Amino acid sequence: MRIPCPFCGLRGHEEFVVDGDATVTRPAPGRPDAPTAAVRFVYLRDNPAGWHREWWFHAFGCERWIVVERDTVTHAVGRVWSAGDPAPGEDR
Repeated sequence: MRIPCPFCGLRGHEEFVVDGDATVTRPAPGRPDAPTAAVRFVYLRDNPAGWHREWWFHAFGCERWIVVERDTVTHAVGRVWSAGDPAPGEDR
């Protein structure tokens, strides 16, 4: 699998570390159901088939975080952008 790093160009996936689902947000620690929400956040995740957004870290390259849209069935890579930026074509 080749990933087009927005900073380094096209690279092999071996240079990256995947860190999971980029569509979920960490629950606030002050909410009333914080322990239950934390358990759901850490352990109860969907296992989607199809297009999905994931966090990737370019460990053996620019050492930056990126978001990769990847088909979890075929491993085809779609859009890729810098973490913290809006997805291409989307407003904040």
